[in-house]
Amino acid sequence: MSGSKLGSAADFQPVIVQSRTTRLDLAASAIRICRNGIEFQSATPFNVWAEMTVSLQTPLDPKRLNCTGVVVKCQGNRHAGYRVSMLFTDLTRQTQARLSALAYSR
Repeated sequence: MSGSKLGSAADFQPVIVQSRTTRLDLAASAIRICRNGIEFQSATPFNVWAEMTVSLQTPLDPKRLNCTGVVVKCQGNRHAGYRVSMLFTDLTRQTQARLSALAYSR
């Protein structure tokens, strides 16, 4: 996953991360958005290669940005929580353009 950051966490409304069995509503401060993925802290572990959906919304654009991806890394333990890295897959040109606009708006 690339280390370049997309905007700041304060730019996003609560973020929804969802897999088939789990749904997380994350505070903006609990996530790190990159141009090709997302990292977040979770109390629940996720299997590597699990497919997930992320729903982002900014105060500037009320339309939700939905991205699908796979978990590429999940490290931690049940006491301290898990750091999950997810890579976006199959981004449409429109979604890529919206992510890029957010990245360069800072």
